[in-house]
Amino acid sequence: MIIFAAALFSGIAGGMGLGGGAVLIPVLTLFLNMPQKQAQVINLIYFVPTAVIALTDHIKNKRIEKNILPPMTAAGVMGCIIGAFAAMLLSGGILRRMFGLFMSIMGIRELVIGIRPEQEPAQNRQ
Repeated sequence: MIIFAAALFSGIAGGMGLGGGAVLIPVLTLFLNMPQKQAQVINLIYFVPTAVIALTDHIKNKRIEKNILPPMTAAGVMGCIIGAFAAMLLSGGILRRMFGLFMSIMGIRELVIGIRPEQEPAQNRQ
């Protein structure tokens, strides 16, 4: 039941653009005592179908700025490669602390900046 609830809430969070790993990884590590590296692998596998669904929705609603897509994709691929090598070299304890620090910084950022109103897509601006 815990796995189903974690997957459901991760999917909802991922669909809203929050990043399902913010829910899935803590549940897997804290409640199911899964090693950090294994939880990250499951999160990456889980991310692929949810990303495809979200991307399809964004394309349908014309929310993709095609001019920044190539550099963002290249940066994302490079980040994945660097992150994969770093995860292989670091212990699970260090990864857990880094993930916790990252989530804390993002949470504080959201509290300070707050939620901004949704902006129009670039092609609709005059």
